[in-house]
Amino acid sequence: MADPQGYLMMVLHAHLPFVRHPEYEDFLEEDWLYEAIGETYLPILNMLGGFERDGVKACFTMSLTPPLCEMLADPLLQDRFLRHLAKQQEFIVKELERTHGTPYQEAAEMYQRHLNECRETFEHRWGKNIVQGFRHYQDVGLVEVMTCGATHGFLPLMVTESGVRAQIQVAAANYRKHFGRSPRGIWLPECAYAPGIDRFLREAGIEYYFMDTHGVAFGTPRPRYGPFRPVFTPHGVAAFARDVESSRQVWSRDEGYPGDPNYREFYRDMGYDGEYEYVRPFLHNDGVRRNIGIKYHRITGRVELGAKEPYKPSVARERSDSHAGNFMYNRQQQAKWLKDVLGAPPVIVSPYDAELFGHWWFEGPMFLDYLMRKTVYDQSDIVLSTPGRFLDEHPRHQQLQPCASSWGDKGYYEVWLNAGNDWIYRHLHAAEVRMQELARRFPHPNPLQERALKQAARELLLAQASDWAFIITTGTMVAYAEKRTKDHLHRFNGLYLQLVENRLEEMWIGELEWKDNIFGEIDYRVYT
Repeated sequence: MADPQGYLMMVLHAHLPFVRHPEYEDFLEEDWLYEAIGETYLPILNMLGGFERDGVKACFTMSLTPPLCEMLADPLLQDRFLRHLAKQQEFIVKELERTHGTPYQEAAEMYQRHLNECRETFEHRWGKNIVQGFRHYQDVGLVEVMTCGATHGFLPLMVTESGVRAQIQVAAANYRKHFGRSPRGIWLPECAYAPGIDRFLREAGIEYYFMDTHGVAFGTPRPRYGPFRPVFTPHGVAAFARDVESSRQVWSRDEGYPGDPNYREFYRDMGYDGEYEYVRPFLHNDGVRRNIGIKYHRITGRVELGAKEPYKPSVARERSDSHAGNFMYNRQQQAKWLKDVLGAPPVIVSPYDAELFGHWWFEGPMFLDYLMRKTVYDQSDIVLSTPGRFLDEHPRHQQLQPCASSWGDKGYYEVWLNAGNDWIYRHLHAAEVRMQELARRFPHPNPLQERALKQAARELLLAQASDWAFIITTGTMVAYAEKRTKDHLHRFNGLYLQLVENRLEEMWIGELEWKDNIFGEIDYRVYT
């Protein structure tokens, strides 16, 4: 079979920080998870189910980070999501009556179908654990699931080798627990790479990772094919670089598809638009207005929120079909041009945050569905592929040293290390060193010491999550991000002192195990 003009790799990075608060009945930040499940992860699972049902030979790559897998598999959060979904279903029944005969009726009917499908998929198809759904679709070859850093820790800013190694080894062990196999690939947190990190990836059996464009393009020596073919690092791990052009078509605020006037407006929600007494039963117990996920307006254009026009789901579906065709056509032309220039079929890597599709861009999952079906059936210039599949078919590539980079603003580390958040690192670095000390000091702990050592490792990992530094930089939910950083560091240091001073408090350790129950399988000795 002749080579195609090029290969298209659609890559979705699914991640949320570990947010679980059993001590509260309702917790605002837990809504991040419930919104992502209902608007992103379940629609993507339904898309995969459609591929399996219809025999569509599509494939794409998706990371499911360890914190996300742990939350999705947690019975407490599963039940809370089901309660959240039931409230939405109850609300939309009222809305069908209220909107009957109005311009909003079509949207209300669409929401009822959507919520019923979510309930069926979540509760009945996968028994509330949708990680099992992604595991199934990986096993049948429709998606390639990657891991990530254990808690999305920013690897280049860690001070000890054991800190970097632990993020990767704990992630690999967690992947094996959830997916029944070892991970072939990893999404480096924030695509943040520094020379030498690939050594720890190779130790963990990782075969590939992703970088931003300049990480490969500015490598030494310069890449023969630019960012359009994978390269091998000095430690033999394949690096795939992001394609700028296809990213811009989706990400760009001005040029990207999600800004189409016919798509759903994210910032008009019935939690704020509805009469207070009408929506009060569907808010949290505190009664504060917040998004409840039912939105009736379209983007319309550059107008005030109050001037947004009614959302028409049928028109939006047609636009997502058209945009999918346009994206595919542009990739066909791009691949043909690049093949002529490079003398080899390019690999066009298009990575995005998974939560863009469905949560922020409601029609995103429809776009993906149309795109992959069209690519399979309507043309033969480009072929859908995944990194593992491509490396199996094409094992020989140029070796070079990629350069330090990330996919953050300006392309390096500034988002995660700046005057607003630099204070966290002296404490994170001290905790890294202390964790290494604990692992060496207690090679053969008694049962209570082992519980404390495991919990200390969990608290350090949770404190290292890059989400907290990112939130502090962007200015959203800053108080929560700072509190989470300080809480985990306080808990870690308390455990450290109790261990070295031989005064363990079993009740307090049990409380921490109840609150921060991530990584039940963790082995603290990874820090040696």
